Amino acid sequence: MMQSLGHPGARRHAVAGATRWLLGFLTSLVLAPVVCATSLVATLDRDTIAAGETVNLMLAFQGVSPTATPNLPPLAGLNVVGTSRSSQITIENGVQSSQTTFRYTLLAVEPGEITIPALSVQVGGQTLISQPLRLKVTAASGPGGNAGAPTNWAFLKLVVPKSEVYLGEAFPVEMQLYFRDGQDVRMPQLAAEGFSLGQSAKPVQTSTTLGGVGYNLIIFKTSAVAARPGHLSLGPATCEMNLRLPIGNARSRDPFDPFGFFGPRVQLKPAVLNSPAVALHVLPLPSENVPPTFNGAVGQFQLNVTAGPTNLAVGDPITVRVELGGRGLIANLTLPTQPDWRDFKTYPPTSSVETSDPLGLTGRKVFEQVVIPENHEVQALPPFQFTYFDPVQKGYRTLLQPAIPLQVRPSAMAATPSLNLTNAQPRQPVESDDIVHIKPRLDPGRRPAMMLARHPAFFPAQTIPVIAWLALRIWRRRTERLANNPRLRRQREVAAKVRAGLAELKTLAEQRKSDEFFALLFRLLQEQIGATLDLPASGITESVLDERLNTAPLTDTSRHTLRELFRLCDQARYAPVRTGQELAALIPKAQATFNELQRLGPQEARVS
Repeated sequence: MMQSLGHPGARRHAVAGATRWLLGFLTSLVLAPVVCATSLVATLDRDTIAAGETVNLMLAFQGVSPTATPNLPPLAGLNVVGTSRSSQITIENGVQSSQTTFRYTLLAVEPGEITIPALSVQVGGQTLISQPLRLKVTAASGPGGNAGAPTNWAFLKLVVPKSEVYLGEAFPVEMQLYFRDGQDVRMPQLAAEGFSLGQSAKPVQTSTTLGGVGYNLIIFKTSAVAARPGHLSLGPATCEMNLRLPIGNARSRDPFDPFGFFGPRVQLKPAVLNSPAVALHVLPLPSENVPPTFNGAVGQFQLNVTAGPTNLAVGDPITVRVELGGRGLIANLTLPTQPDWRDFKTYPPTSSVETSDPLGLTGRKVFEQVVIPENHEVQALPPFQFTYFDPVQKGYRTLLQPAIPLQVRPSAMAATPSLNLTNAQPRQPVESDDIVHIKPRLDPGRRPAMMLARHPAFFPAQTIPVIAWLALRIWRRRTERLANNPRLRRQREVAAKVRAGLAELKTLAEQRKSDEFFALLFRLLQEQIGATLDLPASGITESVLDERLNTAPLTDTSRHTLRELFRLCDQARYAPVRTGQELAALIPKAQATFNELQRLGPQEARVS
């Protein structure tokens, strides 16, 4: 054995074996599969369909792949008409992940509210559970009025989830474009007199079956808010596109293509598709028993409040963090005035918005506000109150956050430093000579120093502390008046928005961006008129001008200009793109109107 190991060939064989083992071990580490978290997510390509249409249900398995297509439980009102499977593997930063998606095509048999329950699937020795889904099936309706479009070849539908909404309530709107074959689809235009349209989501393209005919489906989503109560109509929606229609008999072929390699002959035909309008009943908010902390929020929200530091001295700042989350106009939420915070000096809050859906109707808004206790007797930050109107419960709801305990100390006073003279050396007495030398000549005497009170700059210097004290007192009163007067604060904020908006209007006019120009001009008009009349900006329409500003001390030129600007903003979505000179000519008119509205003031407008 000793001789065999010492042989050179045996040593090379042992080294080669060890090297192969080490390389195999390292390779197994590099190529070891990455264990990814497994999950099951169920989604629908849309939430509202009509009876006789199909909808796609997707089951996405992350990190695991079933061997067979999972069976769906019986779904009342839905029939499974087709299934498909797709797989996807991605590698990002060296981490590999896989996803297997099963697609179920469901046919809606009858109208109603359908709940797809949570699905439980056994995969790889573990149980994966999806979230439940809700699907609304409406009654079947025929295509809307379509100019230049063959029957059942293409049509446009306007879908609203409810027929009754409250003033200020945000709700989603879908414009569904069905077409069998076409191209050059333009963004639909929605007539929304009496409504304010919000942000739009990216269009979603899918396919569906209606009446046994397959259609391409493009879904355009946006949001709307009712600006006035009453019976209103939303729509119609209008969409332009080019349809690809067969020429003559579907079996006819191009004479230069006798074998039909390029399919049947087709032609492009422009079409204008119109959807029927949707009737909506807009209810006003109840005027009885309105809580004092209600400031116009409509939706469903949750509240979370934190504050710190809680151990401080009088005059030290406390940062209060208020988080409002839920469903509604998240970006338009504002903090109400807290009547119980009388012992605190408050400053205007800062805010940030995080939305969780493309329409901006769900998410959260975080406020940070600085408050300062004014005396050491304060023991707690009083409860924070936020009131909103719940359109589901049809009533006002007040969220109350408990009081936050505080430990407030009196402000520290600087103590006068004392000198310790215990170890000071005693002053040695100066020995005086009995005989003083007589100077041979007399030097001129030293002039005594001038008294400080007689200096020319003495009395003017005494006025500096007085002037500084008066300036600080005036600044503090102006700050308190601004903090206690939300109307004045709103006027200043709107004035700043108008100044910035006029500058942006000039830029948009130079760039000939007509749509963005009129959209910004309309928002500025709503903000300024809302601040003048002390009304929500989203509720300003042309009817408000006739009712509230008709008797206000405005010049006839300003009234005419206001109506002209509102009419141009309303017609902007239908009118062709204007030139930069035409857009720039509107800016001086708008600026003169804004100046007169700012001089009018809310008090004068309300009295008139």
